[in-house]
Amino acid sequence: MRIENGELRIMSNSIQEKSFRFAVRIVKLCRYLQAEKKEYVLSKQLLRSGTSIGANVSESQQAQSRPDFVSKLSIALKETSETEYWLRLLYATDYLSDKYFESIWADCDEVKSLLVSIVKSSKKIILNSQLSILNYKNREVFLCYITFPGRLPCWSRVWP
Repeated sequence: MRIENGELRIMSNSIQEKSFRFAVRIVKLCRYLQAEKKEYVLSKQLLRSGTSIGANVSESQQAQSRPDFVSKLSIALKETSETEYWLRLLYATDYLSDKYFESIWADCDEVKSLLVSIVKSSKKIILNSQLSILNYKNREVFLCYITFPGRLPCWSRVWP
């Protein structure tokens, strides 16, 4: 923990740091929208989703397992998509200037890209560890890639 440029720095993890800084921007934006633009409904939605990203990232650091870790970060990813929706809506209704929208959208997109990358690589690690366990047991097992509408695709074991 250290103070740098008047800010308290606790984190060294990139996604934690970026999602925290993004949450701070969201809080300041919501404060501005409420004080200057007298907008209360959309700004509260934005506040909830925008700060939830960092909260779920932070919670993922204490995950009980890798699947739990992926679950928390997947929730953070969903919250990022919701935040993008509220930002687009605020921009389309002229609550945000072009310059500010582009700036905060870029930050949101950066956090989203990091989350997508971490979730994908963590899912690969989980799959590889499951395949290793199956090979270790030396059983003849078939893996099928299953997709369900509205759900993420997954691997399923099929016994001959």
